[in-house]
Amino acid sequence: MHSRMRSLVTAALLAGAVTALPAAPAQAAGSVVKVTGGQGNWQLSVDGSPYTVKGVTWGPSPADAARLLPDVKSLGANTIRTWGTDGTSRQLFDAAASNNIKVVAGFWLQPGGGPGSGGCTNYVTDTAYKNTMLAEFSKWVQTYRDHPAVLMWNVGNESVLGLQNCYAGTELENQRNAYTTFVNDVAKAIHAIDANHPVTSTDAWVGAWTYYKRNSPALDLYSVNSYKEVCGIKSAWEQGGYTKPYLVTETGPAGEWEVANDANGVPLEPGDQAKADGYTNAWNCVSGHRGVALGATLFHYGTEYDFGGHWFNLTPAGERRASYYAVKRAFGGNTAGDNLPPTVQVPAVADASAVPAGQEITVQAPARDPENDQLAYEVLWGGKYVDGGNGLVSVPSVHLGGGTLKVTAPAKTGVWKLYVKVKDGRGNVGVEQRSVRVVPPPVAGTDVALNRPTTASTYQNDGYGGCPCGPQLATDGRADTRWASTWADPQWLQVDLGSVKQLKHAQLVWETAYGKAYTIRVSDDGQNWRTAYATAAGDGGIDDFGLAASGRYVRLELTQRGTGYGYSLFHFGVYA
Repeated sequence: MHSRMRSLVTAALLAGAVTALPAAPAQAAGSVVKVTGGQGNWQLSVDGSPYTVKGVTWGPSPADAARLLPDVKSLGANTIRTWGTDGTSRQLFDAAASNNIKVVAGFWLQPGGGPGSGGCTNYVTDTAYKNTMLAEFSKWVQTYRDHPAVLMWNVGNESVLGLQNCYAGTELENQRNAYTTFVNDVAKAIHAIDANHPVTSTDAWVGAWTYYKRNSPALDLYSVNSYKEVCGIKSAWEQGGYTKPYLVTETGPAGEWEVANDANGVPLEPGDQAKADGYTNAWNCVSGHRGVALGATLFHYGTEYDFGGHWFNLTPAGERRASYYAVKRAFGGNTAGDNLPPTVQVPAVADASAVPAGQEITVQAPARDPENDQLAYEVLWGGKYVDGGNGLVSVPSVHLGGGTLKVTAPAKTGVWKLYVKVKDGRGNVGVEQRSVRVVPPPVAGTDVALNRPTTASTYQNDGYGGCPCGPQLATDGRADTRWASTWADPQWLQVDLGSVKQLKHAQLVWETAYGKAYTIRVSDDGQNWRTAYATAAGDGGIDDFGLAASGRYVRLELTQRGTGYGYSLFHFGVYA
């Protein structure tokens, strides 16, 4: 991310908005990097020698660079790409130079990151923001222009696409034109300070290049992030009539936004081998556009072992996977003597669409290792599609041999990702995953509240979180609908069973907003109530408990919320 410290260099917008500084005095550059040649026959050169970018995007801390960049070098890579440049970058640049690795040094602009990021700067009117960013970027170019690790400067990341999160219609077009005009101003300012390194700008789809072509003539080359569609860049470039070469700044296997949903309704993540093939295919398509594509930085050299880290990282938790070796082969790294990772079958469970919450299940995930190394299994659950969290949680499991595992399902309902991770003790890992739908555990008897008239003290009707969320949605028998109260105590939810019933069990399936303290009361007439159950220690998830009561009306009286929200129930089951 970019620093927000005010620049020590007084630079400003060009093109008439602000007066530009005089050009910095000439200094000996660490490397002279040029885009040479002409239409369809371009070449990147470093100190006069041809240079093809064989790179990876860089995720770890600069403090880890000296330790990890030798491994990047062993892939056959010569370049890393960053998204921000600031005072911490020197440590990274120094380690890169020590390993003969160049850096595509990024500068972050709002609303970076395409569909997923925020910040709605107005590029038509917000001169203060543009002044601040231009001054800051100029500062860091001035600071690092002579560093031998610098390959080029990259202004912005996916903001042409990302502006659709902030604007629409004519105003969106105005903002996109203003943004790319500002990118041009930044490029001119960088060139005035540093004549020895090219300037590019990255976006998330080649349609953005139309705006750069119109408004950013100072760019030396274009850049794009493209995954599943990377092999279509060549034809898009040809059809667009572009007159500058390009760099692919992110690519790899298909992303979450590019794949079909599985049987549980969530994106079908490619397996280990499919991901490895994705990197191979991407590199082949980039390197096949000779004279125009100047190379690529593949996504992603990172160590996080969260949802995105599992999907894309070559070395999650520092462990090498099949994708790592695919990149190494693509870049021509030395593969002699490599010990390769185990391969794992996609985990199989008895019924992936109805896994009982909190109960033990059997998972089949046989694995084999090319060198017959001894293997160790680990099981993790990921709740991204349940609560939005990206973390993966390692859980106890029992390996019965042959890839048969016993593990406890999550206590909360929804579609979870189940990961089986197999390590070979040599720094390699194979991981396969699947989705499973966790459902309430079965209850013996008949749910006499199902589709019966249901009322509540309040319900949420403001459009937030998919609402309106009326009371009848707690008793409709569906796992994807809910009652939600307003955000206050106390509240109540009541169901009319139609006649007096003998009750033996209740099941509450909470959404994130649960009840910590509540009482269940029953009544024959709706006026005189008897207590059937009470707790002050609710913890969300699924509450299953016995009842020894009778009544026509059953009321859930909620007196203390477990969160700052209201109360929210997917299911209020009463069993006879």
